[in-house]
Amino acid sequence: MSETQAQKKKRKKQQLLVTDQVQEDAIQNAAEVTQALEELAKEGVHLDIQVCPKCKSPRIKRAISTGGDMWAHLGISPPSFECSDCGRQERVVLKATNRRLTVKEAELIREAMDPEDGQS
Repeated sequence: MSETQAQKKKRKKQQLLVTDQVQEDAIQNAAEVTQALEELAKEGVHLDIQVCPKCKSPRIKRAISTGGDMWAHLGISPPSFECSDCGRQERVVLKATNRRLTVKEAELIREAMDPEDGQS
């Protein structure tokens, strides 16, 4: 029985190491994207960049489906995206931008960050 506990501890330690590495990579990727957007803003270029929700890498592309994704093709559901760095395949991506936020967007972000405030 002590072997299984030792194995569980070892597995948990490995998972924590992997999680720490993924978080470190995500912070590094997010910092690189932010820096690139700031440099482009100084040049007067404003754009949106799609980033992976897991690793924050900007190397994300629309996934190629072997069976075809008819619903996404018809615009009924969002397309699926795949991250070249971590391999995550998901219909949801984050967008990093250096554009000015509208009042509505700023209000939505504020509400999302403080959900208890809107429930009064």
